[in-house]
Amino acid sequence: MMSDALSRNNAQEDALIRCHCLAHGRRKFSELEEVFPTESAVVVNALKDVFDHETYARAEQLTAQERLAYHQRESGPIMTQLKRWLERQTEERLVEPNSSLGKAITYMVEHWDTLTRFLHEPGAPLENNMAERALKLVIRQRENSLFYATEHSAYIASILTSVIATCVQAGVNALDYLVAIQEHRQEVFAHPGAWLPWNYEAALAPS
Repeated sequence: MMSDALSRNNAQEDALIRCHCLAHGRRKFSELEEVFPTESAVVVNALKDVFDHETYARAEQLTAQERLAYHQRESGPIMTQLKRWLERQTEERLVEPNSSLGKAITYMVEHWDTLTRFLHEPGAPLENNMAERALKLVIRQRENSLFYATEHSAYIASILTSVIATCVQAGVNALDYLVAIQEHRQEVFAHPGAWLPWNYEAALAPS
């Protein structure tokens, strides 16, 4: 299970392989770049390399075991060095523990095992940004629905939001898709399965 480290995200932990979002850990430092530029750069730059390795693993379509071995080889030394740096900041009192930087360091150190699960478990993700973006879309639509004139208009807006989000995931221009299904209403009603966001362009092609 992947989430941030908020306690409300805890479940029956004994039955889970718990992962915590490394992007959350990185964000805590990227938000401090203006105040602690040198210290933040150490963490942000190290994690950038790790995420670059993840991008490479996806591009190469590595299997879970291949990806694990790759991260252990390429990302493992980076994370080991980063942990030593984080621990040294506290042990040598180089940072005030109650400062924003100190709290960011404490977060990383206290959740180190779950933040680095990708170095030990095949297939363990680094972050959950995709799921968070999907949830934020639903939450934003729910909030916007309070301002529609009728329940039916909120319902229609929810459908459009879902269609647009599906187009984005399918790599399709949402406006082009909505125009196409309006212009080909009869064909859509006759064969709806041929007019989904990910395959409608084939229906548009001349036979």
